[in-house]
Amino acid sequence: MILYSEKKQEGLLLLLLCFVSIPFSSLPSVSFSRHAPSSHSSPSPLPFATSSPAMAAAAPLWQPQEEGLREICSLLDAHISPNSDQARIWHQLQHYTQFPDFNNYLVFLLARGEGKSFEVRQAAGLLLKNNLRATFSSMPPTSQQYIKSELLPCIGATNKAIRSTVGTVISVLFQIVRVAGWIELFQALHQCLDSNDLDHMEGAMDAIYKICEDVPEELDVDVPGLSERPINIFMPRLLQFFQSTHASLRKLALGCINQYIVVMPAALYMSMDQYLQGLFNLAKDPSADVRKLVCSAWVQLIEVRPSILEPHLKNVTELMLQANKDSDDEVALEACEFWSAYCDVSMPPEGLREFLPRLIPTLLSNMVYADDDESLTDAEEDESFPDRDQDLKPRFHASRLHGSETGEDDDDDDAVNVWNLRKCSAAGLDVLSNVFGDSILPTLMPLIQQNLARTDDDAWKEREAAVLSIGAIAEGCITGLYPIFHSITCWTLSRYSKFIVQSLEHPNGREQFDKIILGLLRRILDTNKRVQEAACSAFATLEEESAEELVPHLGIILQHLMCAYGKYQRRNLRILYDALGTLADAVGAELNQVKYLDIFMPPLITKWQQLANSDKDLFALLECFTSIAQALGPGFSQFAEPVFQRCISLIQSQQLAKVDPAAAGALYDKEFIVCALDLLSGLAEGLGAGIESLVAQSSLRDLLLQCCMDEAADVRQSALALLGDLSRVCPIHLHPRLQEFLNVAAKQLNPQCVKDAVSVANNACWAIGELAIKIGKEISPVVISVVSCLVPILKSPEGLNKSLVENSAITLGRLSWVCPDIVAPHMDHFMQAWCNALCMIRDDFEKEDAFHGLCAMVAANPTGAVGSLAYICQACASWKEIKSEGLHNEVCQILNGYSSTSQRVSGKNYHHRRGRESYWSVQWTFGFVCDSTATPRQHTAKLKRGTEQGPKHKLGPLESLAPLEGLGIASPPSCPSCGSRPMALMTTKAVKRIKKKYQASD
Repeated sequence: MILYSEKKQEGLLLLLLCFVSIPFSSLPSVSFSRHAPSSHSSPSPLPFATSSPAMAAAAPLWQPQEEGLREICSLLDAHISPNSDQARIWHQLQHYTQFPDFNNYLVFLLARGEGKSFEVRQAAGLLLKNNLRATFSSMPPTSQQYIKSELLPCIGATNKAIRSTVGTVISVLFQIVRVAGWIELFQALHQCLDSNDLDHMEGAMDAIYKICEDVPEELDVDVPGLSERPINIFMPRLLQFFQSTHASLRKLALGCINQYIVVMPAALYMSMDQYLQGLFNLAKDPSADVRKLVCSAWVQLIEVRPSILEPHLKNVTELMLQANKDSDDEVALEACEFWSAYCDVSMPPEGLREFLPRLIPTLLSNMVYADDDESLTDAEEDESFPDRDQDLKPRFHASRLHGSETGEDDDDDDAVNVWNLRKCSAAGLDVLSNVFGDSILPTLMPLIQQNLARTDDDAWKEREAAVLSIGAIAEGCITGLYPIFHSITCWTLSRYSKFIVQSLEHPNGREQFDKIILGLLRRILDTNKRVQEAACSAFATLEEESAEELVPHLGIILQHLMCAYGKYQRRNLRILYDALGTLADAVGAELNQVKYLDIFMPPLITKWQQLANSDKDLFALLECFTSIAQALGPGFSQFAEPVFQRCISLIQSQQLAKVDPAAAGALYDKEFIVCALDLLSGLAEGLGAGIESLVAQSSLRDLLLQCCMDEAADVRQSALALLGDLSRVCPIHLHPRLQEFLNVAAKQLNPQCVKDAVSVANNACWAIGELAIKIGKEISPVVISVVSCLVPILKSPEGLNKSLVENSAITLGRLSWVCPDIVAPHMDHFMQAWCNALCMIRDDFEKEDAFHGLCAMVAANPTGAVGSLAYICQACASWKEIKSEGLHNEVCQILNGYSSTSQRVSGKNYHHRRGRESYWSVQWTFGFVCDSTATPRQHTAKLKRGTEQGPKHKLGPLESLAPLEGLGIASPPSCPSCGSRPMALMTTKAVKRIKKKYQASD
């Protein structure tokens, strides 16, 4: 055991670290100078200590003065005392930062501080470590060499704490100078490893381990002066230590090699058989630390090198199963990680199936609360105790993202979410359920039912573990759990929200739904904070799935939520706001009734008025009002003016705080601006044109432009969302600064901005499209620059946000609609990629806008679209139904125009040569396309006579232009002449389908 903990020491030294980057000069109270060597005693030098002339010469060049040494020791001794005046000590040590040889004193104390306490020597070493990080490169070469030379003899110090501290300092120094800058280090380490002295071997291994942990790749490089790479020299010795009689050496050797599993140097790869055999031998090691590292090695290997384990997989799995039941919880936890890793790398599931009857009971047993689990302290009735500041988890507002339909909220409480064996076992069971599905239920369900059936008071932990296991398998085994559905708790119910709503169509489904609603509402009023939180979160999740199914229960839901509103402390109030906002999103305008408004609006308005502009509890309330404003629509107008003015005030005060916090009376926090902007968007969406009078009388336009140019991405994201919303309802108030808004939005679409902040680019793209529809030709100055940014997105959509690709396609269509003369000449650069993107957009008014643009552009440049005709047809076929009669007529006009053209050229063949082969790409009136050296006439003749696989009907020219791919038509037969697979072969059903869509004549 280290006498003085390094982590504790580093914590105590925190106040001292700010001085490490200041250059040293002189100290008035103590004189530091260089003298000839004194006769003080020193540790016996090892043979390698004088292997370098530079080292031998450097050692006697500097000696400390006794007075300075005593004063530094006194300060360090006082510093590690719990009752010392830390501020005074800090000022005194800061005074010492003037001296260039201050670090020499520290290394002297560490290396040669005989007679001093180990704690003082260790404190000097840790202070030296932090100094070296900041100042070593700027030290005089003599000081650098002195420090190096003093550290090496201490690698094998008799005191373990000193050895460990020296290893830490060596690792930090090595990160600075690397191998080539300290060849003597590896000579010293090698000699220590070859000695029979345990202190020297352990000290060298400790230093090597820390180097491997920090910069493993640095030992796998060629170095002038060394015949081999360092790792090649050390690897055989490390493997030998697997058989050492000393647990500390086995642990350090295994820890060193484990650091190289990911980078896999040649030295390890060539020794893999010996390494694996060593792991098998150490699996039953008496040291828990060694067994833990063995499990860690197997987990890392299966994660990054699964092919290495395949021949040994059965034996490894058996060992990990046994380790999962280890008496040491840390070993069992490390072994438990193996099951998730096994499934995540898509190893053959059959290799694990035979172990399931033994593995599942082990996981369930490990899911029981440990007696010392910190989570158990939260099981008391504590609603009357005010939340402390440290109870409030830092909150990050989620900005509005237009077009995004998915999002993830991490509402976990850090205080009760320390990763442990219980949670790792539940995660492993979750993963297994997703891989093996309902097939694990015959093994698991009897165990769950057995634990749930226990009624003795001491068995509550087993019952809770059974409930946890039901939640863990919710996604993987949902269809097999209905019989015990009523026995699950609030958290588990939230996992089954979708299932609960789907069951409404089944017998007794409505009765079950009503019982769950009332049960959750009762638990929302529980006296325990954790139960309140779980029930409220579960109810919010159920609200998202239930939507209009909640309307009959609105009265009782609002009464319970407002009752909880009067009980909850600050943390759970945030969750309650979320539940209320989610309810508004779910039921929409149904909430806009006086009987409901009278229940929930007065308490919210009261809280709104109580909270100061600098109170962070305002964030959740602003989000809640955003959802309510959108749901109530014009019904929110009675509350709109004070809410609107508060938002403007918040933005103004925060922008002032950004430049002058004193004048603003608060520190700058961008979250206030983001929340206020989102609420204004909600008002614009809810009130529609009704917000125009509020905007006209405010400074919102200028504030919005500032926010659109803010350096914070989430501020720009919300600002651009508001810009798009205002473009829809009151574009006239944007006109005075319209071109500035357009230029700012267009800049967010350049490739680097898209890469850095894709959500900002998404909202900018959407806002430009909305502006284009409203202002028409006025957008022409930015059309080319915007189109040039949208085209790369459409051409390379892989890995990009789906919403960004869809918005890019829609905005390009809107720009083409209002400015076809500008866009049409460039259509050959993007038409095919654009059509592919249009196929993926759901049928709605935005897709209609995009197709208006497509038709306008083709009409402006019909010849430019000929090469992409098949893609245009495919995009048109992606509609389930075009509800707009005007758009329907435009599409038919475009296609019929090309139909007439195709009749005049039908039967002509176009080809190009590639080497000696001729590749035909011809769309005949039979709708047949293939690549062949045979002539099209031969194909036609055979098809006319009819074959088993060939078509027996004649297609019109329009149908022959529609490709098969993407239309949902079965794959065509092979060419009867050459056997190749055609690209487009229309069946009779396909012909009728296209005729019905576009009224094309055969």
